[in-house]
Amino acid sequence: MSKAGTRRKSRELALQMLFQLDMGHQEPEQVRRTFWSERQDLDEKVREFADELFRVACERREEIDQLIERNAEHWRMDRMAAVDRNLLRAGVGEFLGFPQTPPPVVINEALEIARRFSTPESVQFINGVLDSVARELAEKK
Repeated sequence: MSKAGTRRKSRELALQMLFQLDMGHQEPEQVRRTFWSERQDLDEKVREFADELFRVACERREEIDQLIERNAEHWRMDRMAAVDRNLLRAGVGEFLGFPQTPPPVVINEALEIARRFSTPESVQFINGVLDSVARELAEKK
């Protein structure tokens, strides 16, 4: 698997963990343990990046959610589709926790994942919000 393929798989897995966390009444560590217990056969690099992305998104969730809400005009987090909300959290988490990854790469990867797991309208929404968040973060540097 190429590095790009490994990273996309990791991002998809992080999205799935964030979705499980959002839907359930478990702590992040419980979600993580259960999630990985069912996926023993994954490449270690895939797992490492997914784990780290999930960790950043959980630890910085308040900051991430504030960035998303500020940049999602007229949308509250609880009104967004769960997949979209958690894909945005993963993307913004990657902006914050992995600044070496160029924002266009993060956005393009999120859009590819949205095409697989969400609706065509969501792809445009996610693109707009992530682009706006990326600009806000760039202005703060």
